[in-house]
Amino acid sequence: MTVIDPRLGKIKGIDHGTSLAFLGIRYGKPPIGRLRFMPPLASGSWNGLLDATKYSNRAMQRQKLGTMGLVTPGDLSEDCLFLNIYTPHGENSKRPVMVWIHGGGFRSGSANEFDGRVLASQGDVVVVTINFRLGPFGFTDLDSLSDELTGTASNGYRDMILALEWVQKNISDYGGDSNNVTVFGQSTGGLGVLGLLAAPAAEGLFHKAIIHSANGPRWPGGDQTPKIAEKLGVGTSELLDTLRSMSAEEIIKAELPAGLCIDGTVLTCPLNESVRHARNKSIPIIIGTNRTEGTQQTPPDSKDEDLDVYEKRLTNLAKFVLESDDPTKYVSGLKSAYPDLNSKRRYEMLMTDSFRRLAINFIDSASESNHDCWLYRFDLETTIEHNGKLGGATHSGEMAFTFNAFADPGCHVAKIYDKKLPEVTQLAEAWSSTLTKFAWTGNPNDAGLLPHWPNYNIADRTVMHLTKNSYVSNDPDAVHRQLWDS
Repeated sequence: MTVIDPRLGKIKGIDHGTSLAFLGIRYGKPPIGRLRFMPPLASGSWNGLLDATKYSNRAMQRQKLGTMGLVTPGDLSEDCLFLNIYTPHGENSKRPVMVWIHGGGFRSGSANEFDGRVLASQGDVVVVTINFRLGPFGFTDLDSLSDELTGTASNGYRDMILALEWVQKNISDYGGDSNNVTVFGQSTGGLGVLGLLAAPAAEGLFHKAIIHSANGPRWPGGDQTPKIAEKLGVGTSELLDTLRSMSAEEIIKAELPAGLCIDGTVLTCPLNESVRHARNKSIPIIIGTNRTEGTQQTPPDSKDEDLDVYEKRLTNLAKFVLESDDPTKYVSGLKSAYPDLNSKRRYEMLMTDSFRRLAINFIDSASESNHDCWLYRFDLETTIEHNGKLGGATHSGEMAFTFNAFADPGCHVAKIYDKKLPEVTQLAEAWSSTLTKFAWTGNPNDAGLLPHWPNYNIADRTVMHLTKNSYVSNDPDAVHRQLWDS
């Protein structure tokens, strides 16, 4: 254990030998009672010695386990505005800060699933992981019920912004440089990063961005209250009082509509266009996806599933991928380009395209907006079954590499690769070191553990392939880009 005395009050953390961990620090007042569905309020100092040796509450959600099936510490509660800090030993107060935004479809997940101890010590950076409101508490549009509820569909984003404001004010007490903050996130955490780039209230709170496999639930916006009222069996005039009188568990059980929308208050533009609206044109960006994101959402061929089911699903999924009502040419083009794939594998490919298209559209926009940006694809195939599935470079599989969880057996991050294989441990060290060096300098090449990685531009469309022997290629997505534009 170790005790320090920052400006908010004395705090006791965990000494891991090469780094310190301070867990469960409150950054926002409990969003409960009258504060339910309201913008978050900053917390203040604490009295006495704060015990920061164990994780605090996770956001309310239906899922008991972590997003990768990992047993995750922390109780489920509305009172969830906590963050965790991992910092190297030493008195340096000018280390880069890396703020992690977890995924989980904005309905599940937790900062407590991701242990930053290795990343902090290996890269000499301060790692902050944050919890924020999920599901109906963080992403349900209740604007029409009251003027004070304007922007409720983005309360989860407001929580992220409040956490970044806390970092600006306090992270120097933990060895971090508030003028050198990188936000990074995966899946809907990647959408979180895109949203922060688009949110005027987040301007100046971070200086670099890393986006892993951004994708997640979206709806076109508009008033959701009639649907919610009907679901709960009350009139719209009674809805707010009803929602405030329900327990958190009852609200979760009701499965109210929740997802990302452009609310016009916090989020003011489509996320793939966010960099065009970012006033700070100097933000360097890394973005990418995994080669076969869709394997996690698609049953393996060994299961005797009805192929007709997937054939019927293809068009609906294609509408989501293209954000179009008529994806006919796209679906037929995919069948022509890959005639040997059955409907399951085409479904898997379409699911992967939903991630890849967003990434490419975004980096095209970033490149045109004069941001320094780099595009990657994680290609290393899994070596350990997850949910009965093996094969491909699946969604979330790269997280243990990002945090280099293989380097410390106690590091709490889901691992679906065999750490005995040198290609696994070597890539984990190379990738995590590349990301921390990027946090230091804004250039991923400064780590020197991967091949030279040129800046992305639309003419060359250079991609770093992360695999056993990582390499660079130009425009590996050409066929799919043509299909998207068909």
